[in-house]
Amino acid sequence: MEKIIKLNGINKVYRTNEIETQALENVNLEVGKGEFVSIMGPSGCGKSTLLNIIGLLDAPSSGKIEINGDEIGTHMSDRALARFRNQTLGFVFQSFHLIPSLNVMDNVQLPLVYRGVSHRESVERARIVLERVGLSHRMRHIPSQLSGGQCQRVAIARAIIGNPEIILTDEPTGNLDSKMGAEVMDILHELNRNDGRTIVMVTHNEEQARQTDRIVRFFDGRQVC
Repeated sequence: MEKIIKLNGINKVYRTNEIETQALENVNLEVGKGEFVSIMGPSGCGKSTLLNIIGLLDAPSSGKIEINGDEIGTHMSDRALARFRNQTLGFVFQSFHLIPSLNVMDNVQLPLVYRGVSHRESVERARIVLERVGLSHRMRHIPSQLSGGQCQRVAIARAIIGNPEIILTDEPTGNLDSKMGAEVMDILHELNRNDGRTIVMVTHNEEQARQTDRIVRFFDGRQVC
């Protein structure tokens, strides 16, 4: 299987004047193209730190990152990193990260606004992805008028509107009841199976993790299996 994510010798150390914390230690991880991988472990074990590093939201203290054949490093400017994230990665967070003053349509269009896509095209693409997640009837609502499950579906629509190859999800069902959580997982599985999108999901939910292709477990910043 072709590898779309490669991490080699990743370390992450947070330092203050008084203390040094090793968040990740010598992580070596490969994810295949089209694979759905779960990352599990106790709170504070480095799962979200790892996801932020894969998502280029944080930089490792040492080690090598390769995504879709491109080596990511200090040679890339902040603008280049932002462009790469926008074109290659989609993000779905536990707390949705929707802009409360914008309606559903405008929230979903945001990644295309940053790409400079025309208003007409971005509206059409937003309609398509909102229909796909079952929210075409909620386009003019603001987040406070939606349920938690609906907000997460808006977040998924926003994540996929730019057609990214990789979707990174951090506890995507953590704030949802079991029914809403199952609906969100169904959408993620459909994106993986039918679109071939690579998905890396941080989760505490063992049952949902067992539904994915592979579980990677962490403990105290180290990959244990």
